[in-house]
Amino acid sequence: MAIALVACRKDVEVVEDNQAPNYEGIPTVVVRNYVNRLFIDLIGREPLDVEMDADVNELESNGLSSAARAALVDRLMTSTDYIQGDSSYRNAYYQRQYELYKARCLEGASDAVIDQYIGMAQLSALADSLAGNTAMAQQAQARAQRLVDLRSSRIEYREGVIGINEVFRRVIYNDIFDEINMGSFNFVNATFDNLFLRYPSASEFNAGYNMVEHSQPDILFGMSGQSKSDYVDIVVSSIEFHEGMIDWCYLTFQGRLPDSYETYELLGPFLSDKDLQKVQRHILTSDEYANFD
Repeated sequence: MAIALVACRKDVEVVEDNQAPNYEGIPTVVVRNYVNRLFIDLIGREPLDVEMDADVNELESNGLSSAARAALVDRLMTSTDYIQGDSSYRNAYYQRQYELYKARCLEGASDAVIDQYIGMAQLSALADSLAGNTAMAQQAQARAQRLVDLRSSRIEYREGVIGINEVFRRVIYNDIFDEINMGSFNFVNATFDNLFLRYPSASEFNAGYNMVEHSQPDILFGMSGQSKSDYVDIVVSSIEFHEGMIDWCYLTFQGRLPDSYETYELLGPFLSDKDLQKVQRHILTSDEYANFD
């Protein structure tokens, strides 16, 4: 028994040069720049003096730890406490995200412009209905509803009714995106460019074009479809969409694409939980983003 106990004993493994980072030498001005950058990136404005002082003090009091940074990021994303001018940090964060998504795919179309398109589609539906053209009236009403859904995506995303995949489904499947990218040829290329940051291969383009233009069955990313709606469902549920969102977050916050390890580290969990905020938190609490290197 004594021999067995000795044989099963594990040696303690010591990893050299694996000390926790020491942030004592980080100047306060660098911490202030970090807080300022977080406010702009997450809620679209600079912090007020009282916000700046409180958040810098909180970070420094906690040694600029990753946990303290995560707490600040989470508060800017999720706090429902009343903030004059913003309603709440949470509301401001989701408004900022909504505007960024529209800038990415819809040339920053304002809600007023979306409302105009809704009105035009509804008028078209009414005119077709009065003319007895039921099929055209239904198509116009469906177009109007997709625009209404786009308009409501900010609040529904904020409230957890829909996820990021559905948000982008609405962003690329509406009359405004169609007008910016006229025709099926441009539509397929634009969805790849906007969502994946690349253009389709010949086989990918042909599959997408067959679905969008001809309503012919085809296979894209291992998924089958035979309509424009099917095509949109496929692209926003693909692995490439999730990788494209990670790429976009790095470009937005870091001004660069992630390396292969950074993508690998984030992609698996993101595919599983669809939690874009977790991806953003990972980037926004890093030493590189904070300039705490």
